[in-house]
Amino acid sequence: MSGPVTIRRLHAGDGPAVSAWDAFVLACPQASFFHRAGWQRLVGETFGHRCFFLYAERDGRIEGVLPLAQVKSLLFGHALVSLPFGVYGGVAAETEAAAQALEDEAQRIAKELGADHLELRHVQPRHSDWPRQDLYVTFRKEILPEEEANMLAIPRKQRAMVRKGIKNGLQSHLDADAGRFFALYADNVHRHGTPAMPRRYFEALLREFGSDCEVLTVTDAQGTPLSSVVSFYFRDEVLPYYAGDAEAARELAANDFKYWELMRLACARGLKVFDYGRSKQGTGSYAFKKNWGFEPTPLTYEYCLYKRDTVPQNNPSNAKYQLLIKTWRRMPLAWANWLGPFIVRNLG
Repeated sequence: MSGPVTIRRLHAGDGPAVSAWDAFVLACPQASFFHRAGWQRLVGETFGHRCFFLYAERDGRIEGVLPLAQVKSLLFGHALVSLPFGVYGGVAAETEAAAQALEDEAQRIAKELGADHLELRHVQPRHSDWPRQDLYVTFRKEILPEEEANMLAIPRKQRAMVRKGIKNGLQSHLDADAGRFFALYADNVHRHGTPAMPRRYFEALLREFGSDCEVLTVTDAQGTPLSSVVSFYFRDEVLPYYAGDAEAARELAANDFKYWELMRLACARGLKVFDYGRSKQGTGSYAFKKNWGFEPTPLTYEYCLYKRDTVPQNNPSNAKYQLLIKTWRRMPLAWANWLGPFIVRNLG
């Protein structure tokens, strides 16, 4: 007869527990790259957020995990989130008993902290009666076993852009550090009026996840960086996650070439899924991914509201942030790179 489910909290220095957590995440179909234990150190040390990485244990064996972090800001509110800076999160569990016990503990912690709300970034819905955020979708597609088959699977107009990049003599490189990526990324997000993550965050990603985190940079024939992407690898999937482009990238088709090179390398490594990640409906990135032949799947972000009546809208589509976005675009890049980390840490 099996014993009761017990909820425990993961501590970063507990090597055996961390190993058991990651082994469970790797095997659990509901889990994602953002359920990995390393995010506790990244979110805690880089951004200073208090983390609660919970696991459900029965008879000494993990049955479920729930990574959580507290995000508290005067501007954006007070939340307990699974997981800040991740597009996926929430409960990953083998049994409903473990899932329910984890959610009960999450609600207890959220109320104890005095949070405005609890946010669980599930892919599949768990609660029909919880408020949801319907803004985001994800794009995922099979990587075919042959390189040419993947090229031909790209719709004609976008395939022409990839071939244009090849004709322009563009080249891809795997970088050992985040230097070239960060220069392109920081300039790119500044042009869009949003704050950049600190460079130390990207360097920490590379240290924490090793070969499961990779930087691919595209240059022109003379070696000038044009476009770059930080990708995550999980099981048989590749997830391009953070990206940046120079203004010259569009004319040379460097962005399309970049994602083709990533797909080509993933195919050569025997990976099975290309996860284009999250986009907001009605945005340019949404249209770009559709044009690549990817179909959107709605993401189910579920909320428990404690001190608010509606689901938070802390994103650039919110009209109340438009003045801030316009002001940010006019700010000198050096100032924006200094100030940005103080703001972006609270967006999650």
